[in-house]
Amino acid sequence: MYNWSTDHVDPQDRFDYWREVRAKGLFGVTAELEPERRGNFFGEFSLRKFGNAGLIELRASPYRVERRVGDIADARSDSLCIYQQLGGGGWFSGTRLDEFSVRDGMFATSYSDLPYRTAPLSDDGFHLRVLKIPVADIPWPHAGLDSLVPKPVHDQTELRPLLESCFQDIVEGSDEAEPAGTAPLVHALAQMALMERGIARPGSRLAQQALRVGRLSLARRLIAQHLSRAELSPTLVADMLGISVRHVHMLFETAEMSFSQTVTALRLDHSRRLLREAPQRPIADIAHACGFESLATFYRVFNAAVSMTPGDYRTQPA
Repeated sequence: MYNWSTDHVDPQDRFDYWREVRAKGLFGVTAELEPERRGNFFGEFSLRKFGNAGLIELRASPYRVERRVGDIADARSDSLCIYQQLGGGGWFSGTRLDEFSVRDGMFATSYSDLPYRTAPLSDDGFHLRVLKIPVADIPWPHAGLDSLVPKPVHDQTELRPLLESCFQDIVEGSDEAEPAGTAPLVHALAQMALMERGIARPGSRLAQQALRVGRLSLARRLIAQHLSRAELSPTLVADMLGISVRHVHMLFETAEMSFSQTVTALRLDHSRRLLREAPQRPIADIAHACGFESLATFYRVFNAAVSMTPGDYRTQPA
């Protein structure tokens, strides 16, 4: 991961450096800020690469941004962009799009090489993530991508939770993660973004593959969120996903672990953390909090996986 902030630049030069080197050179945009406000400017960003795709997280004090025709000519990107607003809110406008704003947690998508204007909605400034996926890396379709003006992802679309889950998997992934491991997530995000914009057909092979990746990602998150429920089952997760129980089992058929193995592994991980972090907490309480149906079951499963009892594990040096 590459990290940079204006702390590396003299205060009087921070905005000018950000505007000329970072905004124009790295992001291909024109940045504007009144001279009297430049002395307090702050900006930072990080960049992680996933093959040719890149995830940027940006935080900065308020300023105005415009991607002009000249900026596009000087710094073409030819990418599909998926944005996640993390703080404050952002306003967008342009010659080919209706004005809109995005609030915390919302997503938006766009083609990189179209003019737009944006500015933060509050004094908190910018805080967002952008996943840029080169068009050349998107297997299909390409036609119509250059018409994707910035537009928010509709909160009510069934794709929203799948997109959000896959996006979070990318964010939470290790910097040492193999490209082969992140490529399915990147491809799934691209296809889901194109489905949401009406470019990719939901019934196509690539779209169905993307939906499987998204549903598996969300299924794992739902399992983690409901670990304490002893009744956690494929039926429960299927109901929350809005798919059949058979479909849930099919999602895990190509994964490293089955549904039941995933549940057990997550429960064991959680129990190990609690045994370390809460040394005075009764073991029976930890077993219940992790969703084991009985203390005897917890001891049996824990001993089979760790080759010692929960009590012995707790007394081992960290």
